[in-house]
Amino acid sequence: MGHLALEVADIFRSHGPAWRNAQHGHLSLGQLKVMSAIEQCRSAALGGHALHCDGCGHDQLSYNSCRNRHCPKCQASAAKRWLEDRQAELLPVDYYHVVFTLPAPISAMAYYNKAVIYRLLFDVAAETLRTIAADPKHLGAQIGATLVLHTWGSALTHHPHVHGIVPGGGLSLDGQRWVSCKPGFFLSVRVLSRLFRRRFLEELGAAYRGGELQFFGEYAALADAKAFAKWLRPMCTCEWVVYAKRPFAGPAAVLAYLSRYTHRVAISNSRLISMDEAGVTFRWKDYRATGKMRHKTMTLEPDEFMRRFLLHVLPSGFHRIRHYGLVANNARKEKLALVRELLQVVPIPVASDLDTGADASKGDVRPTFVCSHCGAPMVIVRILLRQRAIRAPPQNSAVP
Repeated sequence: MGHLALEVADIFRSHGPAWRNAQHGHLSLGQLKVMSAIEQCRSAALGGHALHCDGCGHDQLSYNSCRNRHCPKCQASAAKRWLEDRQAELLPVDYYHVVFTLPAPISAMAYYNKAVIYRLLFDVAAETLRTIAADPKHLGAQIGATLVLHTWGSALTHHPHVHGIVPGGGLSLDGQRWVSCKPGFFLSVRVLSRLFRRRFLEELGAAYRGGELQFFGEYAALADAKAFAKWLRPMCTCEWVVYAKRPFAGPAAVLAYLSRYTHRVAISNSRLISMDEAGVTFRWKDYRATGKMRHKTMTLEPDEFMRRFLLHVLPSGFHRIRHYGLVANNARKEKLALVRELLQVVPIPVASDLDTGADASKGDVRPTFVCSHCGAPMVIVRILLRQRAIRAPPQNSAVP
């Protein structure tokens, strides 16, 4: 069945080829690959299956997904698989949502230094949380944190920040007991902000001295050490935004939040309204306004919409979900087992342990394809071969 709602793929297919030609030499290989993947996603270009329902006789074509992490259509299934793994890690304690944001000047410079600045954002935010939490004046405990990088604002502008999900407590420094936060309070955001600012600027200066940063356009003058020091000076006194929200209402709310945030892309297809001669119109939220006035619509020229979308393509191999402390990959199983023992609770069953409606003892298997008309399993009657591999389209000619 064909789709009726507007998708990012429709915009790329309609306006992408001409825009790529106009931007020859200005788009990275990663950006070109993302455009190509989204344009081909769930189309005949990637192959698929011809399906038949024995129940009602309905025939259907199911095309393969591109599985690119920037594709709005491919993130739902990836988020579901990731969340099933996270269920077993939840603890019966309050969880808090913390956010670390970079000042606008550093955010702007970060676009040309994504790998370096995004890495510092992760590492310094995690270090800040763990350092303040370990201080006996605050919590005096070893904590865990899952951090997720978002690089966009609601209007698709470049706005790098990390969202953190943190249990409301941690292991005592000697590892012998669980230390809980005060009810409804995690850590002082003012203290977190000050340490985050100081440590980030220290690490940014070290990266500069190590030759890790590049400067272009209006920032080219910062290649001079004196100019860079002068530019950096106001960052030492301005406010760096760090905030912590109220605790989630139980583990289910934590999972619901994670499902919305972990695999989100710059804009979902559901926010798109129309594409016509006026441009691409979409919904966005103005956080400077209040109440209903926050919810607005914006119309951009297709070229500007694509430019903003591609601002958020991550460097190849860069992980935008990272775990630290008690939930770090190298010690998660042992640490969480110890915490549950101290809290005297049993592990939460993972999705694979729950009743899925299939009787394994009888050899029942959940069908891969289900008929949209009657709900019966569909069988594959033919394999549709992929026409071509996903790769960056040529920049010097239109892609048919």
